[in-house]
Amino acid sequence: MHTIREILDNVYWVGVNDRRIERFENLFELDKGVAYNSYLVRDEKNVLFDSVDAAFTRNYIQNIEAALDGEELDYIVVLHMEPDHCRSIEAALTRWPNAKFVGNAKTFKFYEQFYDDRFKDRYYEVKDMDELNIGERTLKFVTAPMVHWPEVMVAYELKDKILFSADAFGSFNALNGNIDAKYVIHKGDWIDQARRYYINIVGKFGNMVQNLFKKVDGLEIKAILALHGPIFKDEESINFIMEKYQRWSKFIPEEKGVAIIYCSMYGDTEQASDILANNLADLGVEDIVLYDISAWDPSFPIADCHRYSHAVFAPINYNSGLYYKMDAFLRELVGTGYQNRTVSFLNNWSWGGKSLEISKEILEPAKLNYIGEDVKINSSVKEENLAQIAELAKVIAEDIKNTEI
Repeated sequence: MHTIREILDNVYWVGVNDRRIERFENLFELDKGVAYNSYLVRDEKNVLFDSVDAAFTRNYIQNIEAALDGEELDYIVVLHMEPDHCRSIEAALTRWPNAKFVGNAKTFKFYEQFYDDRFKDRYYEVKDMDELNIGERTLKFVTAPMVHWPEVMVAYELKDKILFSADAFGSFNALNGNIDAKYVIHKGDWIDQARRYYINIVGKFGNMVQNLFKKVDGLEIKAILALHGPIFKDEESINFIMEKYQRWSKFIPEEKGVAIIYCSMYGDTEQASDILANNLADLGVEDIVLYDISAWDPSFPIADCHRYSHAVFAPINYNSGLYYKMDAFLRELVGTGYQNRTVSFLNNWSWGGKSLEISKEILEPAKLNYIGEDVKINSSVKEENLAQIAELAKVIAEDIKNTEI
């Protein structure tokens, strides 16, 4: 049996859905799984794009066989050599012994690092802007290094103007029937998952994403087929995700709002964060999110810190240093290229320490605008702290009002 989908004329989705996986890259929490997308293009020469995780090799091979419908496979194109996309390549190369293995020099280097060189005689090396004619269609290969590995490339199909985009424009979440982005991208948490996927996996390489935009500038794109998540094949959806990627890769906030990130051992800093959020809401700030960094996978608050124009960090001391989960969070946030945001601080300490100082040192490489007086709480919120928190809320609310997005 098979689960193939003809998504465009003679273009088939032959991928699989993984609803059992708990962490992507054994790092980022997933509660709705992920899709491993692979595509087959039928023409005078039949071309397979990428692979799937090893747990689904059997399903994957069955899907390819069904899409080929008795024909031979001529080319296997690997746009990205990360294991979630390459673990079934060997099976496909073995099943179709006449298929050429299409990649660039770095593709083959990575392939031999993960496997060996026993298919070396079938390598078909392409370079930046090389073209491959497969009949009525022609594929143009565009290298996209560090989006998000060094070997990544995308492929542009000239006839129907399809961009096979590798990891770009991808998303977490398994596909539940509707594979077309126009049916899902504005519903539920799809755009949140696309943002979380981009910011945490590709985010720091925004300049490389911009380089790719420049290289494909002028190409008419009527469909985007990524390696994870839904496909984009209508103008509205394509423009929507393109605009998001422009903002994300230029580190421009999407929305006016505040992400409050706190750590709290006994509830006092949480209370202070709640008081600040209440003050902000009373002053008309509509979009406010709070995260207890001890309770959340960091990828969620990191994504929202990039989403919103403002953030408040509420670190606490731990053994005279910085609470280590906040320390790890801030370092990872900076590692995603966090910049061009406005931030403030709410700090709690009981018997000394450098949590506030360390937090600012970690954030120093980021290009941030600091506003308001740091609110410093000694153990629990006191009457004087309420006035300080209220004043900080006024400063933040006024700044949000004057911020242009």
